[in-house]
Amino acid sequence: MMQLLAIKCKTIFDGYKDHKNSALLVNGDTVVEIVEEDEIPDRYETIELSGGLLCPGFIDLQVNGGGGILFNDNTNAEALKTICEAHIKFGTTSLLPTLITDTPEITASALKAGIEAIEKNVPGVIGLHLEGPHLSIAKRGAHKESLVREMAENDREELINAKRKLPYLMSTVAPEGVTNEQIATLKDAGIVVSLGHTNASCKQAQLAEKAGARCVTHLFNGMSGFDHRDPGVAGAALQSEKMYAGLIADFIHVDPMAISIALKAKKQGKIFLVTDAMATIGTDIKSFELNGRLILRENGQLRLESGGLAGADLDMITAVKNMSELVSMEEAIRMASLYPAQAIGADEKLGHLKPGAYANIIHLNEEFDVEKVWVKGKIMSS
Repeated sequence: MMQLLAIKCKTIFDGYKDHKNSALLVNGDTVVEIVEEDEIPDRYETIELSGGLLCPGFIDLQVNGGGGILFNDNTNAEALKTICEAHIKFGTTSLLPTLITDTPEITASALKAGIEAIEKNVPGVIGLHLEGPHLSIAKRGAHKESLVREMAENDREELINAKRKLPYLMSTVAPEGVTNEQIATLKDAGIVVSLGHTNASCKQAQLAEKAGARCVTHLFNGMSGFDHRDPGVAGAALQSEKMYAGLIADFIHVDPMAISIALKAKKQGKIFLVTDAMATIGTDIKSFELNGRLILRENGQLRLESGGLAGADLDMITAVKNMSELVSMEEAIRMASLYPAQAIGADEKLGHLKPGAYANIIHLNEEFDVEKVWVKGKIMSS
């Protein structure tokens, strides 16, 4: 028999609006509804929270690692479990483990690990994100140059075959590394195609969008910037009413003023938060290796010895708090829950607390720190 829970909280934000002095009813792994405190059915076990805010669990579509584990170095389901456990503590209840540009063998192993994690119902894993290797050399960032390559037929087929066993699969590509025909076939297979690490022109980005690209990866970073004669990929993303854009809100990758301008330029609901987190999350480690190169952690930043940024030392609740300096807390939460769910077409079950959604829930205290986390109705962190 499914467990019936009534979680009482001073404020419940369901992803759309606030409910005061109410209770969230949960049946097993599913949200039933939100009711007034005096309307809780007798058969429900009641949990009363002291103040704060109950809201949907966060969704992170770009997670390279956590808990001391980097996915590229540990392409197995157990490693994905460790990564998810590290991020759950910061309110992320659903994520796409992300493999950055690597060898064909590592890529195949990563896809196998993601499929195994889904089959084993590893809490938090909802699919995979392959960031590369079909990128632009000019905008590769921390991606190793020798591993960047154009998409071949077997690469495309490998992704399509993997998607048949993964609920969600995102692929970051550059128009320089794929054809628009390849983008179209990936999109038709249900893969979320995102443009990133690209020096493409605005026109090239628009043609890629027309072919089926749905997102851009970490807006402003690793892409051609806005210029008055060629608005670049950044301009194409901001102008589009359909494309979503991931954003690293550590205020290091993107200046707050640039974020404010983007929010004013882009249709509401199309910018979502990502952490681009590396192995450091949930640990005190000061360095790690990425494709044989040393990454140093200092002052909230992760950098190659050459000085370039290499992912982010960022968890999702910190990103939400940062964004709350620019938008309302409710909107910041939407950017970390509802909007990423919509970006990958997962908003029937994820990103909100409406009836029928998965009971992925977080309790934030008065300082908006994470107090408790439920994944599919099961308490995971408290």
